[in-house]
Amino acid sequence: MKIQAFDVSKAASATSIVFDALRKAIITGDLAEGEHLRQDEIARAFNVSRIPVREALLKLEQHGLVRNQRYKGAVVSGLSLEEAEEIFEFRALLEPEVIRRAVPRMTQAVLDEARACCDAFARDTDPMRWGDHNRRLHATLYAASGLSYHLEVLHKTLDRIEPYLRAQLLLSDGIARANREHKGIVDACAAQDAERAAALTRAHILGARDSLRHSWSG
Repeated sequence: MKIQAFDVSKAASATSIVFDALRKAIITGDLAEGEHLRQDEIARAFNVSRIPVREALLKLEQHGLVRNQRYKGAVVSGLSLEEAEEIFEFRALLEPEVIRRAVPRMTQAVLDEARACCDAFARDTDPMRWGDHNRRLHATLYAASGLSYHLEVLHKTLDRIEPYLRAQLLLSDGIARANREHKGIVDACAAQDAERAAALTRAHILGARDSLRHSWSG
């Protein structure tokens, strides 16, 4: 089982640390779809009792990253194509509204950070980091909205789709197209054109959905 484990027996919140480590392993693909998450094995890896492990697994289940199977226990969740498409379509409803609300509140510091994220995304040759840069860029732009509940829901939604999002970025021309689209969104934000930023964000998300659909069926 590929997770970065360490002794957290004296940590203030062992549950949070175990949750964060397992979440990261799932969304990066180190823990594969259908992999069994054995409480005893995880507890030994982190040198904790089964209680924080059980609580972390329950939290992961609430995020949709883990499901419980009869006679098997907790396993890493997967998605069908239909479920993945539904999540992308939900994002296409939510994220344009968030960025529309964010644009009027964006400072120059936010825009500078967003452009730095774009540059890091474009320069990085390690595919395993593309997903991190992508998520950091969107989070930077959306945070200005101040819509805390929307952002919380979006955070959970992105956790659920993250492995598929990373796969989509590896598709032919996926990274080049994402670069162009990211820069267009940031340019619209810099021009204070909230409607254009929202429209480009929606097109960006639905384009990623279509690429994933093509690779899934191909």
